[in-house]
Amino acid sequence: MTLDWKRNNLDRSASPYLRQHLDNPVWWQEWGGEVLREALRRNKPLFVSVGYSTCHWCHVMAGEAFSDPATAEFLNGNFICVKVDRETRPDIDQYLMHFIQAQTGSGGWPLNVFLTADQRPVFALTYAPAAADPGRGMQPLLFIAQKVLETIRAHGDSIEPFRLGAETPETVRPDSLIAELLAGHDPLHGGFGRGQKFPPHTTLLYMLYRLSVENHPGLEKACRLTLDAMRWGGLHDHLQGGIFRYCVDRRWTIPHFEKMLYDQAMALWVYALAFRVLGEEAYQEMAAGIVRCLEETFALDGLFATAFDADTNHQEGATYVWRIEEIREALDGDEYAALAASYLLPEAGNFAGAIHLTRNDDRPLPGIERKLLARRRLRPQPGRDEKVLCGVNALTVCALLQAGRLLGRPELEAQGARTLKKLIAVFWDGSRLAHSLAGGQMQEDGFLSDAAALLLAVTMARETDETWAGTMDALAAYMGNFRERGRWLEANLADFRPVAAATFDHPAPSAVSLAAMALARAAVLKGAAVQALEYLRPLQSDFFNIAVMIGRGLFHQVRSKAAIPWERLPANSIQLRGEPESDCYLGECRMASF
Repeated sequence: MTLDWKRNNLDRSASPYLRQHLDNPVWWQEWGGEVLREALRRNKPLFVSVGYSTCHWCHVMAGEAFSDPATAEFLNGNFICVKVDRETRPDIDQYLMHFIQAQTGSGGWPLNVFLTADQRPVFALTYAPAAADPGRGMQPLLFIAQKVLETIRAHGDSIEPFRLGAETPETVRPDSLIAELLAGHDPLHGGFGRGQKFPPHTTLLYMLYRLSVENHPGLEKACRLTLDAMRWGGLHDHLQGGIFRYCVDRRWTIPHFEKMLYDQAMALWVYALAFRVLGEEAYQEMAAGIVRCLEETFALDGLFATAFDADTNHQEGATYVWRIEEIREALDGDEYAALAASYLLPEAGNFAGAIHLTRNDDRPLPGIERKLLARRRLRPQPGRDEKVLCGVNALTVCALLQAGRLLGRPELEAQGARTLKKLIAVFWDGSRLAHSLAGGQMQEDGFLSDAAALLLAVTMARETDETWAGTMDALAAYMGNFRERGRWLEANLADFRPVAAATFDHPAPSAVSLAAMALARAAVLKGAAVQALEYLRPLQSDFFNIAVMIGRGLFHQVRSKAAIPWERLPANSIQLRGEPESDCYLGECRMASF
């Protein structure tokens, strides 16, 4: 279909994020070969803006600079303007994010990048207002675009291409790994670092699996402190269950109110494992709340939607926060007193004059919380991104399978198996894996992060169901398409350059780490040698380091003729069928005694 270059064409897109910008006066196009060829034909530079549907500052910029007539007129006249959904094109997002980080030392979304007609990045920025903001030292987008255009016209031929090579993570000695990890821990408030707090899912998983192997009081203390801070603080949606994306403060009080599917999946795995390793009933309750959140809010036709917006009617957190009068009106006197004894209810509020609920103990208040949730459900609700992402759904399958096994809830394991079958049916044709489904349209592009996450889920399902063996082998072979000269590629698509796969394991496992874990588990299940890997820097590659543990014999490899109930096995176990029945662990194989 030939594009009309003098209009906003995002009405043709299936992406929920792109469709949020279809009313902008900017003549947005969706990334694709026709758009890139037109830029070259007209020798017209590109303005590429990357974001995602639940991004608060993306919404702000859509309503300000991208709705400003003068800004739109200048961009339309001098650039080909392209909108990219980072969740459907992780390769483009990753390349441009590395560019802004190399240029400025930081990044974020919206990610706005000016490029030459042949896609050499020139200048990148995140949020920019429509008008100058001297108080924050911010120039308007129009001014920035004018200056960049002057630079391109004067020096465009001499601008060097930005080359993104494969990352080379730094190795670390096993005997220093835990000490280095704990050095980054916040001993007062839990989590890592001293500023805003993201839930450290992969770090907690590594810590818990290490605690399955050995007692380490310092590691256990840090683990418990972080788990409890996430559970009691503002990261947790105490009424619905589940967690928000991150907290803006060191004390975990006020979140950024987005809810992401990948966070629910990883947190479910973390708290289920924490219950099994540390034995705290409260961690089982937290995991149960996350399952409730998944089932009641994210479930979509047998799979799971991607995310919920931080904003409701353009106000961040509006669905979730309370005026003190609203709480008093919703509860009787005894109920309010019980809530005030367990929750922090500052009269002046803790978020723009309102209250975002946080706790200071574990007293059960199910009836009161249900009453407040029922009242909250009468309010306008945040928008849901109903795009289905293959890789994130595969992570959710992993979490459901693990939660079922670690919590002693076989119905969750069965739910995970059903979701996996649906995921395979929708996205995998036996030789190629699709990436996303939105608005009835399938995105056929292949990405390593999808393949690795799906293979990992299949290896977990195969532990108790041998019928997954063929699918496991086929997916492992398919992953070879993302291997080039000894490095992993996230993608190598016709409309963009090859992009090396990511290695940073936050907030979810990176593609490289997912691949390492999936292939290590697949090797164990096939009775093959596991590739020897070196430990990498903690707080950067913690999921990868769990794969290293498997290769170093720190997971029980339990071989038996029939499946063994999971409650009889250590948390760090992989089951496989066959004879002789044995438990291989720490370099020795013994007769199985479980």
